[in-house]
Amino acid sequence: MEQPKKIAIVTGAGSGIGRVVSLKLLSNGYAVVLVGRRKTELQEVANRAKTSDYAWVQTCDVTDPVDVKKLFEKTQSKFGRLDLLFNNAGTNIPAIPMEEVSVEQWRMVLDTNLTGAFYCTQEAFKIMKHQNPMGGRIINNGSISAHTPRPFSAPYTASKHALTGLTKSTALDGRAFNIACGQINIGNALTDLSKKMLVGVPQPDGSNKIEKTFDVAYVADAILMMADLPLYANVPFITIMASEMPFMGRG
Repeated sequence: MEQPKKIAIVTGAGSGIGRVVSLKLLSNGYAVVLVGRRKTELQEVANRAKTSDYAWVQTCDVTDPVDVKKLFEKTQSKFGRLDLLFNNAGTNIPAIPMEEVSVEQWRMVLDTNLTGAFYCTQEAFKIMKHQNPMGGRIINNGSISAHTPRPFSAPYTASKHALTGLTKSTALDGRAFNIACGQINIGNALTDLSKKMLVGVPQPDGSNKIEKTFDVAYVADAILMMADLPLYANVPFITIMASEMPFMGRG
């Protein structure tokens, strides 16, 4: 078997965007560590890959720093290096007024969307700074909510705005070590989680409206483009969205 082109870790790989991106990377010569909490879903992704020998299933809770450390140590032990980290694992809560958000709900969203990405980024730095050749790429899944909130979305919006700051700091701190970091902000890519767009979601004027979506395959195309760049080139931020979604006029 030929050696893989690059070694990647994809968190939240068992469903939605993570699944599609993982399969795209696998079909383009990457070895992918498929990371998530549910082994059955991850194994289903691995089984769908044409180059299944390059797909490696690893369960991990990104909110647990010990679990994350073990994940990256196992990856380095198996493959010898790490070229790409896609911080994709994320969660949300139903749209409810801010004053009704519980402490547990707030912590769950921030711990997964922001702190989990930070833990993974830390461990990626430990590998990328010391491998030969030095360096690698980190891509964060930011969301349109990294720019502009939806109604009743304080925890999710706060996590994604903060992730933008993490992306910028990662790009700056990684510069001396050939570590590039960028962020993809996705709006209304059609996955199982976004099917609610087809029946209507709350708008700033209080109404409930159906929103346009687009094929999630184009998200995978964009991430592959970012991942394939040489490390002296970077896309710091990219927004991909359904052309007719109410983003530019939100609020």
